[in-house]
Amino acid sequence: MSARMHVVKVGGNELDDASFVETFAAAVATLHQRNEQVVIVHGGGKALTDLLNALNIPTRFVDGLRVTDAPTRDAALMVLSGLTNKRLVAALQAHALDALGVSGIDGALVRAAPINEALMFVGKPTQVRTERLRALLAQGWLPVIAPVSLGEDGAIYNVNADHVASAIAAALSADLLTFVTNVAGVLDSGGVLLPRLTREQAEALIAQGVIRGGMIPKVRAALEALAFGVARARITNVIGLTRDLGTTFESV
Repeated sequence: MSARMHVVKVGGNELDDASFVETFAAAVATLHQRNEQVVIVHGGGKALTDLLNALNIPTRFVDGLRVTDAPTRDAALMVLSGLTNKRLVAALQAHALDALGVSGIDGALVRAAPINEALMFVGKPTQVRTERLRALLAQGWLPVIAPVSLGEDGAIYNVNADHVASAIAAALSADLLTFVTNVAGVLDSGGVLLPRLTREQAEALIAQGVIRGGMIPKVRAALEALAFGVARARITNVIGLTRDLGTTFESV
């Protein structure tokens, strides 16, 4: 039986918690034992905010995306490709997984273009070098990808990890794209988990302010992945990663 292609995006805020990282690494090991080919894309939000605060660089968000000037971009490069990536790689290696930490810059794995002038060095993926990723997987590596990416103009861009995960899942025609966060999935206004959502329902909840902040790019990235051929996309927590739990998005 061929391995199921599973792209997993894990949030940077969660990766600051050592117990979460251990639980996450153990869950990924379980996925491997089930004959799943896993590609991990990670964020680095809290660690980046802490570094920016230490450097007295102000932080501002627009629709869940961090406005990124050149100093913020360079700090993101340090945190995402350095501290966060290597901590996660080390945790996975402790579970006998051949994790290999790279970024979208390495081998021009992910190309990006700026979203708009207001966000400055914030990019959106335009191309994924799928053959490079498949080659790593074929050699038995577990790619752990930091979302900083190489611009079509040669500049380095801070790219939202949700967007990178969606682009990679689409490029690989993944069977499943999972966004792992600190909540069980998308919640309604009363805090109740919504097990399934269509695009129309999701956009209505965004307009109503029920889905807000950092959940917006996750939801839209999940829907975009479905539109580009990913078989299934969901948002869940680390407990739901190895179970059929969370909010699953429907392409209808």
